[in-house]
Amino acid sequence: MKTLWIVSGGAEAMPGIRRAKDMGLHVVVSDGSPKAPGALLADSFVLASTYDVNATVKAAKRYHREQRPVDGVISVAADVPLTVASVAAALGLPGIPLETAQLAADKLAMKRRFAEKNIPIPWFQAVDSSEHLHELIRQRGFPLVIKPVDSRGARGVLRLSEKVDLDWAFQHARDNSPTGRVMVEEYLSGPQISTESLLLTGKAYTPGFSDRNYEFLECFSPYIIENGGEQPSALSPSDQETVKRCAEAAGRAMGIGAGIAKGDMVLTSEGPKVIEIAARLSGGWFSTDQIPLATGIDLVGAAISVALGGSPSDEELTPRYRRGVAIRYFFPEPGIITAIHNIEKARQIPGVYKLDFFLGPGEKVEPVTNHTKRCGYVITSGADRSEALSRAAEVIGTVRIETRSV
Repeated sequence: MKTLWIVSGGAEAMPGIRRAKDMGLHVVVSDGSPKAPGALLADSFVLASTYDVNATVKAAKRYHREQRPVDGVISVAADVPLTVASVAAALGLPGIPLETAQLAADKLAMKRRFAEKNIPIPWFQAVDSSEHLHELIRQRGFPLVIKPVDSRGARGVLRLSEKVDLDWAFQHARDNSPTGRVMVEEYLSGPQISTESLLLTGKAYTPGFSDRNYEFLECFSPYIIENGGEQPSALSPSDQETVKRCAEAAGRAMGIGAGIAKGDMVLTSEGPKVIEIAARLSGGWFSTDQIPLATGIDLVGAAISVALGGSPSDEELTPRYRRGVAIRYFFPEPGIITAIHNIEKARQIPGVYKLDFFLGPGEKVEPVTNHTKRCGYVITSGADRSEALSRAAEVIGTVRIETRSV
């Protein structure tokens, strides 16, 4: 029996842990919380923060030496490429190079690599101070996007316009960077797409292709908040292929020889451009639930196989069908939740695949400033995109979340 080390035991990692166990693997989960749900499901649990590279590597080496050999390492829905790559390097396991993981964890270095490799990207620039930001605005004008170089979940990401206090915006972005580094980039107009590719030697597959939904962009401005996405894409087949090839090329440019490349893409009037690439299985239930629901492709299983040194077949990565899938989020008024009504009624709506909440009665709904502030979600499926979207809208309209102001 082979052993797979999974970095993160959070709720979104649970489908990956289950899939690994279904594959007959001995599963070790490491997480910084002893109460992580994956701790109970794993065959072995190791207490180590997913972001603490040294502690995780030390624990993995000890486990590998004293308990049983580790054959592969992966993360599921956790943006910790450097932790995963460091464990792989320390134990001599398959994985992306450390340099690639470092690029994936640093948006500025990533953009510089893309520029070197002629990958189409928005204009970008490091920002040293609020005075520097003012100068860049004088040169470039609005709109621009300011963001931390090394954060996640849309923390600290703002769309800059004439209405935004630039001094505050710079400080906000810097406060959300673990290293205090900030960058700005051109705001790209056009359809935004989430892609998820599996890159192999000489081959690339992109089964994940979802149109991102920013219908509340103005409502939450200057924060850039996504309200889910939907499959199959409304883009033409030729446009989809162009975006896929661009995302795959970006993953190669980062040095991903065999592994996942999760792309944030925009189809502009000049063609597709890359916002960023994550070198790991996506969160938001995209890799674990939405992609297999829409295509029949077991991307998580394929990624686990690669992490163990395998190479999935063409058949495994070819869509078996194309169904409609949508995900939408709940955004109640800020305050203390007093009640959530009609949950069971909503679950009876045809096509409801998952309906869950991050907060419950008695807990506080914060103003929406990043993706961690969303209150809950629903994933729906249908015969096509339209049916999935209609069902998701019906669920959002059925559930009623009451809050009281504080």
